[in-house]
Amino acid sequence: MHVGHLRTYVPADVFVRFLRKMGVEVTFICGSDTHGTPVLTVAEAEGLTPKETYLKYHKHYLETFPKLNINFDNYASTDDPENHNRTIQIVKALKENGHIYPKDLETPYCDHCGRSQPDRFVRGTCPYCGADARGDECDQGCGRYIEPGLILNPRCAVCGNPTRPITRTHYFMRLSSFEGFLGKFLKEADITKSARNYALGWVKEGLKDWCITRDLEWGVKYPDDESLVLYVWFDAPIGYMSSTEQWAKKIGKPKEWEKYWKPGKARLVHFIGLDIVHHHCIFWPSMLKGSGYKLPDAIAASGMVKIEGHNFSRSRGYIVWIEDEYLAKGLDPDYLRYYMVSSTSQTKDLDFAWVSFADKVNNELVATLGNFFYRGLHFTKKHYGEVPEGTLDRKLKKAIEDTVEAVIDGVNEYELKKVADAILGLATVGNEYFQANKPWELVKEDKAKCGEVLYNALSLTKALAVLIDSILPSAAETVWEQLGLDSNVHETPLDEVLSPLEVGLKLGDPVPVISKIDDELLAELKELTYNRIKAAEAAQKGETEEKKKVTEHDPVKDNITFDEFQNIDLRTGKILKCEKVPKKDRLLKITVDIGIETRTMVTGLGHLYKSEQLEGLTALFLVNLEPKKIGGIESHGMILAVENLDEPGQWVPVEVGGVPPGSKAA
Repeated sequence: MHVGHLRTYVPADVFVRFLRKMGVEVTFICGSDTHGTPVLTVAEAEGLTPKETYLKYHKHYLETFPKLNINFDNYASTDDPENHNRTIQIVKALKENGHIYPKDLETPYCDHCGRSQPDRFVRGTCPYCGADARGDECDQGCGRYIEPGLILNPRCAVCGNPTRPITRTHYFMRLSSFEGFLGKFLKEADITKSARNYALGWVKEGLKDWCITRDLEWGVKYPDDESLVLYVWFDAPIGYMSSTEQWAKKIGKPKEWEKYWKPGKARLVHFIGLDIVHHHCIFWPSMLKGSGYKLPDAIAASGMVKIEGHNFSRSRGYIVWIEDEYLAKGLDPDYLRYYMVSSTSQTKDLDFAWVSFADKVNNELVATLGNFFYRGLHFTKKHYGEVPEGTLDRKLKKAIEDTVEAVIDGVNEYELKKVADAILGLATVGNEYFQANKPWELVKEDKAKCGEVLYNALSLTKALAVLIDSILPSAAETVWEQLGLDSNVHETPLDEVLSPLEVGLKLGDPVPVISKIDDELLAELKELTYNRIKAAEAAQKGETEEKKKVTEHDPVKDNITFDEFQNIDLRTGKILKCEKVPKKDRLLKITVDIGIETRTMVTGLGHLYKSEQLEGLTALFLVNLEPKKIGGIESHGMILAVENLDEPGQWVPVEVGGVPPGSKAA
């Protein structure tokens, strides 16, 4: 497990804990996706069977979640019998309702490997933005789902050889017939703005019917043709439902899952990453609608995780492992939970950096929250040993009430940064109150009045313990013990934050609840990341050198006619302006003078060139290419570039000098 996984797991756990404190009955469900080419590629790389592979990682997840205080009511696997059975039932329901049909389809076949290569077993060019892409998803460019057979210039991801198309019968879901339903659903459901807009954009472009089968052996067998399995993103979301079925059996109420998944009063809330919006906002609601199940009420989609300012990447070393790095260094899981919810809005990308992580811990948790806890508890224990007499200050009471209101609002909006900020703000109020009343002086002058001040400080401490419990459960538990309370802070609802402390309650021994990350530890953490990045760079360099030795030229493509050649309009163009496309790391929007007019185009060279490197460049462009939306921008042409065989993946624009814009090439 790596820190990127926690972008959804931690907010979901915090959300569930707060709902329970608000008196809501919640069932917290999750599971491992165990089918599809992602599992198969890892299995082949590790020399294991697919089942051995998923069991290995499933076990790791089950062991790691509790260490991070993430507690699911049930964590299942999509290979469990419940999921196979429920998936087949939904397929049959969709078929009976006329939503599934057979159709012949051309898919990639690798002669070298001797098998069909669906999804991640093939790479090629994205048909939407031109970036290098996986067979089922443009992972390096626009992020679009790519239907089987649509990827351009396909090559086997295992051996690197070009694939050839073969034709066989697959099964499709009539996704196009759900356009009207989806348009209404996406506007009415409680979906975070960016996810809603992405999904509505796809619907407006027009939905194509969805191929739901794959030519693989591993997965849920398609009922009418067991030589095929269902696409992983068909059976994976059904895992939510089947995991709920498992939970119902576990608690001895086997029908209890129905109250969540059959139409009724229960609310279904999904926490997902922005990279799987298409699957959860397009495929999944259509499947549920077509088979008669309840639709999601809310979908909270989080932004992606970056590492030290760079896009998350295992191969390039931009990753932080939870077990082997974070926990192995003895870091408190509460710190990471706080960082994941307090750093940025739920919908924005989160940049994980050790320096900012340490700053959050030291200057927020320690300096503000931990400082308030310790100074009040320590001073009271030293001079009174118990909760002194007092009544809650009116202004402090109002501050607590306002914070609870802000917390509830933030939870209902899925904006947990607002929640964390509100709680930290209340701790700041506590520090200001303590400092303004100077109990260290007051205890010498008027011990009863000092006791009043400390009663208020401890009352605020209790309120903060209840409020932080959903984010920092370990810290809340420690504070609760130091207050001498014998109840369970995890079971204490929000409406008890203002219940009075018992005067005379014996306090526990106060110790600092949160410890600083010192410079030595910070240096070790930074060095971990630095060394991993350098090792990845060295490994990639070695691979590149090896590729240089064995690189073969791609075969010449099929002939085109002379008339087809004459229809190609190549002209020189001067790039007048170049800018990044928002949220698309590989895409650049360029304004090009092609002589007769100025055009807007989109190129997938953003990962190789900065804007200033391309501005002013005169290069060769294809100017009679049909306009196409790429990254939400309509592109009217395409720049020509060549791939450097000595450096695979490095594309160089075809630069032309000494001629004006608009000069024709032939």
